Amino acid sequence: METVKTLDITANDLNWKIQYTPEHCTMCGSCVAACTFRAIEVAVERRATTISTARQPEPIPQHKAVPVIKRVKGLANACVGCGMCEKVCPNQAIKPVRNEDSRANILARSGGTPAKRGGRNNLIKENTLDKITVGRISQMTDPALDAERHTFDILAPFGRVLMPNELPFSNNGGELKMNASTPPVNWIYPIIFSDMSIGALSTRAWEAICMATAYLNEKHNMPVRMSSGEGGMPIQLMKSEYLKYSIIQIASGHFGWSRIVKALPQMKVDPAGILIKIGQGAKPGDGGLLPAAKVAEHIQAIRGVPKADLLSPPNHQGLYSIEESVQKMHMSLNAAFKFRVPVAIKCSASATSVSVYNNLLRDPYKICGGFFLDGIQGGTGAANEVSLDHTGHPIVSKVRDCYLAAVKQGRQGQIPLWAGGGIGMTGNAAADAFKMICLGANGVFISKLLIQLCGCVGNEHSRCNACNTGLCPTGICTQDSRLVRRLDIDKAAQNIVEYMLAFDTELRKLMAPIGNSSLPVGRSDALVTTDKAMADKLSIQYAC
Repeated sequence: METVKTLDITANDLNWKIQYTPEHCTMCGSCVAACTFRAIEVAVERRATTISTARQPEPIPQHKAVPVIKRVKGLANACVGCGMCEKVCPNQAIKPVRNEDSRANILARSGGTPAKRGGRNNLIKENTLDKITVGRISQMTDPALDAERHTFDILAPFGRVLMPNELPFSNNGGELKMNASTPPVNWIYPIIFSDMSIGALSTRAWEAICMATAYLNEKHNMPVRMSSGEGGMPIQLMKSEYLKYSIIQIASGHFGWSRIVKALPQMKVDPAGILIKIGQGAKPGDGGLLPAAKVAEHIQAIRGVPKADLLSPPNHQGLYSIEESVQKMHMSLNAAFKFRVPVAIKCSASATSVSVYNNLLRDPYKICGGFFLDGIQGGTGAANEVSLDHTGHPIVSKVRDCYLAAVKQGRQGQIPLWAGGGIGMTGNAAADAFKMICLGANGVFISKLLIQLCGCVGNEHSRCNACNTGLCPTGICTQDSRLVRRLDIDKAAQNIVEYMLAFDTELRKLMAPIGNSSLPVGRSDALVTTDKAMADKLSIQYAC
């Protein structure tokens, strides 16, 4: 027998245990084949039994080798609780069980590197938006609307909105004349499918989101837009009519932009917009990382890179102020598309968010088409655990601060505010979006919710969340061709479409009680909280 040492890793040290019932097992091998993390294996156990076949007791000891499914010990092959083994087992003989006595989080520092995991942070247990309710309902002096029969205008601007005195119109003998061009503005649905790149997602997952976006626009007349994420786009999409539903992102790594620039003459339509990503809310100061394991051949072709870890710096290395950003990137990208496409900027929420927003509002060129704020509770696939848990800024207060700063100057609505980071985290994205809009946002952006609709099993309680490994058991966050085939594109797209139709209905049911036919941007009088500190910070009603 091998000597056991006190420092050896055992099953009780890991986050998940394998509950296995050998009596139910037929040794079909489905569970072992389905486990992408190689956390279980077929093994042989020596069993000793005593039997008696005679008419009187004559005990005979017997020994036999029995094939069983065993847990692989070690952090490198630790079970992540995805439940694929349980899903494919025909006899329900195996399943993962959460281990409350785990010390894997302390041990997972092999090689002196920080622990990594995908998903969202686990430390913030309470969502601020859950403490706010819709409270302004008066059916006497301010009648509510009929959510089922009333017509609602659910559109948000993406692009610079000029003040009435800034519009370049003149009255020429009773005829209205335009003396100069105005900044481009696209009126879109107040939810954007946020940036997740080809590379972070599998091609099939990305295709499912594209299909859902196109279907919502073409069949349901919902002008939902999708952001490409950093890393470029497929040539076929850039040459197609469906490009008009996509927001092309350029981030600090500039990955994929050489191909986008070359495709400019072949674009039949303009994209919905350009998004300059400065930072991510869930890991500010810790740029995005696409591990080499996920840099497949088609990713290398789209991004024009070798097979290696692809690191996006935490900010644009050539930009040192927001003024410089306006002069360099905003101007150059506006010029590239001949000032027909709105150009927006995305930053992580921070103590200086208001200062950045004020600088954009005072931009004399009036070319910033949106300010996207990303909060700490956003999802990310390859961040270090310490970054996810301990850095960033909650989104709610920063959006409110930016909106009130614009109100003081009489400039609210000029540069649309878009907010993300934890929208729908506790189950209802429509309610969260409505509350954010009432606090001053023009719309919200979501991402992790989309991959959950595609079949992601990760959650805020450490289940799976192994997006960075390239071994995604559902085929969503991997480039392994065998695993990618697990994802049903049509079903994933259908789930997204059905969720968005429900989202639209729920949003109308929230707008109707407060008597609004259009988005209630800044209508903080519609909100109530029982938290006094929150009421004072956000300037909303306090009720007890």
